[in-house]
Amino acid sequence: MKILIIEDSEPLRRSLDVGLNNLGFTVDSSGDGSHGLSMALSGDYDLIILDLMLPSVDGMSILKALRSTSSQTRVLILSARSQAQDKISGLMTGADDYLTKPFSFEELHARVLALSRRGQLHSQQNTLSVADCVLDLSLKTLHYQQQPVNLTRNEYKIIECLFSAKGRVMGLEMISEAVVGQFDMLSKNALEAHISAVRKKVRQLGGELPIKNKRGFGYVASQD
Repeated sequence: MKILIIEDSEPLRRSLDVGLNNLGFTVDSSGDGSHGLSMALSGDYDLIILDLMLPSVDGMSILKALRSTSSQTRVLILSARSQAQDKISGLMTGADDYLTKPFSFEELHARVLALSRRGQLHSQQNTLSVADCVLDLSLKTLHYQQQPVNLTRNEYKIIECLFSAKGRVMGLEMISEAVVGQFDMLSKNALEAHISAVRKKVRQLGGELPIKNKRGFGYVASQD
C-alpha cells in the first residue's frame, strides 16, 4: 500500500513517515500544499493522509481538487479542528475518515488498516483483468503487472469498452459511442492513434497491450 502524507509539521510528518515505513507501507511526504497537491494528482497513491492547515494551498482545497478529477483515492484528514461541523464538512467534501489532533499512532494505524481493507474490497469488485493488465473502474486507472499506465480520458474509455466486452470484437461505431457518445463519431485514424499510444506506454513497462486488431471487423481484448 502506497501512502502520501501532506503535513506541514515536520516533527509529525517525520514521525508518521518512519512509523508507517516500519510497518511495511511505502510512504512519500510533503510539507507544502502546492507540492502535495501535485503529488496527490499523480494518481499513484492508495491513501492520502491530509492536514487541513497547509502553506500555499490548504487541505480542503487539495481534497476538492482531487475529487473534481473523480479520483477514488482514500483520504484521511488530520486536523486540530474538533467541532462536529468541521468533521461533517471534511467528510461531505470527499474525505473517507477524519482524525482529530492530538492522536495516538496506534489509532492512526488502525484507521489506515480499516481504509486499506475497504479499498481492497472495493477494488476487487470493480476491476477488469485481461492478461497482465488490470483496469480499475472506480479509480479509472490501468496497471500492467502493478505498474501504472498513465492514460488520457479517451484512452481510458477505449480500454474500458474493450475490456468490458469480455472477448467480443468491438467495431468502430460501438467503441466510438462509448468514448464520445452517440451524437459524435471517433474517426478510424483517431481510434488507431489512441490504441497505438496505449501500446507504446505498456511496452515502455516491458509488456504488451492485450488488444488485437481484427482487420475489417474491429478490436478485441484477448488473453492470448
